[in-house]
Amino acid sequence: MHDPSTERYVNRPLRALMAVRILALATVLAASISMAQERPTPADDAGEALRVFVDCVQMYCDMDFLRSDINFVNHVRDRQVADVQVLVTSEGTGGGGREYTLEFIGRGRHVSLSDTLRWNAPVAASDDDVRRGLVRTIKLGLVRFVAATPRGARLEITYKAAADEKAAGVTPTHDKWNYWVFRLQGNGNVNGEKSSRSFFGWGSLSANRTTEAWKISTALNVDYSESKFDYAGTKYNSYSHSYGTSALAVKSLGQHWSAGARASAQSSTRINQDLGIRVAPAIEYNFFPYSEATRRALTLQYSVGVGTVNYTEETIFDKTSQVLTDETLTVNYDLKRKWGSISTSLQGAHFLHDASKWHLENFLSLDVSLFKGLSLNGFGGASLIRDQLFLPKTSTAPEDVLLQRRQLATGYRYFAGFGLSYSFGSIYNNVVNTRFGGSSGSIFFF
Repeated sequence: MHDPSTERYVNRPLRALMAVRILALATVLAASISMAQERPTPADDAGEALRVFVDCVQMYCDMDFLRSDINFVNHVRDRQVADVQVLVTSEGTGGGGREYTLEFIGRGRHVSLSDTLRWNAPVAASDDDVRRGLVRTIKLGLVRFVAATPRGARLEITYKAAADEKAAGVTPTHDKWNYWVFRLQGNGNVNGEKSSRSFFGWGSLSANRTTEAWKISTALNVDYSESKFDYAGTKYNSYSHSYGTSALAVKSLGQHWSAGARASAQSSTRINQDLGIRVAPAIEYNFFPYSEATRRALTLQYSVGVGTVNYTEETIFDKTSQVLTDETLTVNYDLKRKWGSISTSLQGAHFLHDASKWHLENFLSLDVSLFKGLSLNGFGGASLIRDQLFLPKTSTAPEDVLLQRRQLATGYRYFAGFGLSYSFGSIYNNVVNTRFGGSSGSIFFF
């Protein structure tokens, strides 16, 4: 006996499959029409526009804002095909802000042109202030390059009157704070469930003063954390803290030499230190002028320190307190170029009362454009450790070991990370489309 309702349910999968096919065909057709409509016309061709690659090395740039606001050039994704590479680097300033160095490197038909501009962001600058300041500076630097193209005839230059300059943030001739900058920071978090709960809090207070002749930095740091959890009917409690203060004073001695001293006082459960005080004078030589530090630096620093330590628990060397003297040699190299950047350091130190107690540390980070479309970035470090005088004689609680609240005996330490990316396709990247770009929702497939 024929049942229409049965036929309806049997054919439902076939109808659904047919609907999917129709939808897929419509999507392909719409994409084809869209590609045909969006194919650039001769007037939109990139031939006459300056091709620019903005290279923000190890820092954040709002590329969507940059592309939409600098609309008189063609933004490309690879420096190899660019007419101008804009290399953006930055360094912290004495006032707590940042100084951005923008190097305009001519390539191809503009290889003979180059320029360097600097822009200072004050400590109170918002993200929007920073991105607008960078865009304004990039526009200024590109003028001489665009002027050599057909689009140069359509450039117009405007200037803000002097009355606006004071409102724009020109540094006053008299500073009532005498270059001192103070900063108060703090954060914390708490979380828990039926069988566990934890709390962490951190705070700091700093005061810094930087001039051409002197650099003075002081800081006070506090952090505290605790965890409580129940497992198999047993309650476990673990906590750690670190309280410390530090100071640094450095005197400039020309373009290559500087001298200074560090002082610190610290209490830390992680390194079994009830109270440790240390003072260390130091001298540093930079093989390049300090004025080039945003692009390259090769420094050699030597320091001698003396301090006293009171341990929370008796150490494996049967000490509850001791006076320590040490010496440290540090070599640091930083290089930022149009192909990328590299930074590495090597530090060796030992105690003067026992040269067999020493450590050697190395750190390396790099960001390199190997060739068109292929980039490599990575970081890593390794240490040889022979100077853990603070290790307690008593055994460490299992919960402190699992939560890494106490430093354990070790002869070495290492860490590393790397990434590799390769891209190909259209070299142009002018279009800004932020649709579905938010982070307020999730995507489900069903």
